[in-house]
Amino acid sequence: MLNVTCAVIRNEDNQILVVQRGEATDHPFKWEFPGGKLAPEETEEDCILREVDEELSLEIIICGRLREVEHDYGHKQIKLIPFICDTLDEMPILSEHIDYKWVDIKDLISVDFSEADVFVAGDYLKRQKSEKFKNDQTISESDNLTIDKDLQAIINNMMSMPEAEWVAASAVENPAIFVKLYEYSFSPDKHLSFRASWTLSKVCDRYPEMIYPYLSQIVDSLTGIDNESTLRSFLRILSLTDIDKINRHHQGILADFSFSQLNSGFSAIAVKAYSMEILYKLTLIYPDLANELSASIRVLMEDGSAGITSRGRMILRKLADMPVKSRQK
Repeated sequence: MLNVTCAVIRNEDNQILVVQRGEATDHPFKWEFPGGKLAPEETEEDCILREVDEELSLEIIICGRLREVEHDYGHKQIKLIPFICDTLDEMPILSEHIDYKWVDIKDLISVDFSEADVFVAGDYLKRQKSEKFKNDQTISESDNLTIDKDLQAIINNMMSMPEAEWVAASAVENPAIFVKLYEYSFSPDKHLSFRASWTLSKVCDRYPEMIYPYLSQIVDSLTGIDNESTLRSFLRILSLTDIDKINRHHQGILADFSFSQLNSGFSAIAVKAYSMEILYKLTLIYPDLANELSASIRVLMEDGSAGITSRGRMILRKLADMPVKSRQK
């Protein structure tokens, strides 16, 4: 039996990526979740990260997994090992497939999947339904004595965007939950830290003013964060916030950090993309940064992924549209 990994990859709109096999394959023109065979002495997690990178040139973050699917195709038997993943990239570069599309969750049922992938899609839909919290639920103030235990359990078991939205709504209703989300973002437990910071970013999407008192602390913490997923969430928050709410001293620290990430050969694609957005906002305040930012982006685009190249072009266009007087200040 072949051990094969696959990825249910979600974008920021909570759509799912599916890819189409070519004519000269054992499942011609069928759609599937991307992935591939487990190599000798390779972990399942390393396998899916490698396969997605090789097949699609996408950077993904593993968020969870679904139950394994064993299927007999007649000419081969496989055990399909599905992972739930998030990505910032929108444009995969196809090396083995002939097409791709981003599908709304409700439309997964209508995709013409290979047989084993049908079961993966079904399991994912069941997971969405069974773990969806009711929107009118909130964690009340009276639960504060057990908020640590209960909230950590909820965060650690979150597997979908609706669940994160529910916790985010609860944090708006109960400031104590918001504080806990912020504290958990610095937890040594990397899973809890990522989930908490990710949910915190969802709160800030709706109510950015809630994070204003913490902005300087977040900027000071950036260099000490060794959890890439948490760093991504914090940079996302900073990229969407009003930079004027950060004092001048910390704006300088943020600019230095963002340039270091943009110019580093080791920073993840998502980190670079958010750093570009932050630096563009800083350029609106400090126009002298424009030339350095443009130069850094052009170097990055020379051998960057499709996703980072697209973001880079967008920022370069915005820089070019800045008033000449502002750029010459």
